[in-house]
Amino acid sequence: MAALPDPGQSRAVLIGTASYRHLDQLPAVGTNLVDLAAELGDATVWGLPDRHCTVVADPLSAPAMLDPVHQAGNEATDTLIVYYSGHGMRDAESSDLYLALGDSRDNRGYTAVAYQHLRASLRAARARRKIVILDCCFSGRAARALGGDEVLAAQAAVDGAYVLTSSPRDRVALAPDGERHTAFTGELLGILRDGIPGGPELIDLETLYRALDERLRAKNRPLPQRSQENGVGRLAVARNRARAAPSALAGPVLAADVQAAMVATGLNLARLLRAEGTIKDALPVLRLALEEQSTEGPGELLAVQLELSELLAETGQNKEAIEVLESAFQRVHKVYGPEAVLVCRRLAELLQESGNHIEACEVLKHALDIAERDATPAV
Repeated sequence: MAALPDPGQSRAVLIGTASYRHLDQLPAVGTNLVDLAAELGDATVWGLPDRHCTVVADPLSAPAMLDPVHQAGNEATDTLIVYYSGHGMRDAESSDLYLALGDSRDNRGYTAVAYQHLRASLRAARARRKIVILDCCFSGRAARALGGDEVLAAQAAVDGAYVLTSSPRDRVALAPDGERHTAFTGELLGILRDGIPGGPELIDLETLYRALDERLRAKNRPLPQRSQENGVGRLAVARNRARAAPSALAGPVLAADVQAAMVATGLNLARLLRAEGTIKDALPVLRLALEEQSTEGPGELLAVQLELSELLAETGQNKEAIEVLESAFQRVHKVYGPEAVLVCRRLAELLQESGNHIEACEVLKHALDIAERDATPAV
């Protein structure tokens, strides 16, 4: 009987670069990371503990990007998920895939992180199953590298690896202006949140791929690609919310799971209300979700706080929005360095808009200190 991977023995590393010096900015990447972490941790989707999901936002170096992957690979014995969102690049000489950093330059592979180094981290991982999700330009080249024939197959074979990518290897992935998420991740999150009507109780990787292909094709957007080994495509990765039933939650439901489900439901309801333009109704829902959040769910708490701060800013309540973000920073700074950088950036923007230029500069300097500290290898 199909079952989800054991959350206690699994790990996820979500990597994203939203801010660049020499390439186009991708603000949707930041919300990709926050919302995907929240969905993976949702007890009605998978229930991955927050401590097993590492968010790496705007890494400044290869070690900052790949060290968390190595660590998660050493810890996971069931399933390892690695997600990257940002610019994908091709080297001018080799045309191999590179994952961009904030200071990367086009056609300069040495300024980015070679995909082959991520591939090496996956080969070294203890996990029985590995899932790679790449939401970037030219990401289909990674699928060829992991699952193709010719010489690359021997060099890049990863037992049990499934690679899901946002575009064919010679197409550019799409980040629509004004949308909360990139095209690919937006559809991925939609499937996790709403499920697949008429689909199985548990969504496996191949079912997920086919649903993504259908939805992106209907919108005339770049189509996803995938590659797999050892039949890992049959691996279930999420409960199908479209078939929500009392039996959907396997095993005993703990109080923390119920609380997490309540927070996730409140967050999703607020987003729905926001999409329908009823922000006034969304605000109290988010405030209630914030009150329900326990101290042991920093990932979910951050998603609620970021959503609430955005709505408050949209309605001109900048003072309260700043207070929410300051509270968020105090929490995430103790647990997630990369997420603290994301909060700092949002907080600095609000402070700047409010005329607090000196404080905004101090917050940005603090974010830089955090990023540099996280990028420095431990001695």
